[in-house]
Amino acid sequence: MKTIIVPLDFSTESLSGLNMALILANKTGANIQMVHVMCKNDNTDHIPLVKEKRLVTLKFEDLLQKYKGKYNPNVVLDYTIQEGKIFEQVTNVAETFEDALIVLSAHGSSGFDELFIGGNAYKITSHSRNPVITVRRSSLPLSINKIVLPLDITFQTREKVPSTAMMAKLFNAEIHLVSVRLSNIKSIEDKLHQYIKQVASYIGNQKIPYKVEHLQGDNLTDITIDYAKTVNADLISIMTEQEKSVSNLLLGSYAHQMINKSLIPVLSFPNYKIRVTTEDIWDLGAFNARN
Repeated sequence: MKTIIVPLDFSTESLSGLNMALILANKTGANIQMVHVMCKNDNTDHIPLVKEKRLVTLKFEDLLQKYKGKYNPNVVLDYTIQEGKIFEQVTNVAETFEDALIVLSAHGSSGFDELFIGGNAYKITSHSRNPVITVRRSSLPLSINKIVLPLDITFQTREKVPSTAMMAKLFNAEIHLVSVRLSNIKSIEDKLHQYIKQVASYIGNQKIPYKVEHLQGDNLTDITIDYAKTVNADLISIMTEQEKSVSNLLLGSYAHQMINKSLIPVLSFPNYKIRVTTEDIWDLGAFNARN
């Protein structure tokens, strides 16, 4: 990662995204690009927008002074002000940088309404072509020591493995490989055991410490989060497109539920972004993933 994109609305909650970005930047040397989006509509007068931009600029300058000296001197902390829809502008900014990661606060309303309507955190995650980390102020880690990596029955579930492994090596973190399933059908259980074996072999070859657990329950999100809490995990690594089931369709996608429910930071990967990397590894024989 070369640049970390941090959307801010200047609330105390949104600053958790900036603090998480600083943890990553101090370890990687990546630059940080803060983003504020002013919502523009047809009834918006140009003069109030100019005043708002001036006020936002002052707030950013205050942040630069406040955080001065709290990050690696090689890191560049900068900001940009955009107009439009928040999720569109944030993802657009991310796409202008090479190898960017978005880190944002998942603050806001939670529960039944947001699960169906969706907040900006999920909109950004679902539209982004870059990995996204969502965090909450109440559970911001000081470092990343344990990463939960759930694997389900879908083919795409293993595409997050190489990037998750790189994150683990960066922080010398332990990976918890967890197979998650709704069914107790033997063929599904066997397939997941095969996936775990393949991924464990890859991670072991990378000299990354890992543990393995097999979970079965009524909701994939709940059993993943419960396990992550049990082991005091600092990060959960998922794909934005995961197993679809009647349960998930009623409650929202696995990724949507995870962002809404998890107090532990969630690292979400869009599968079309990292497929090339994964296929390169498959071609090297690390995975027998096409079987």
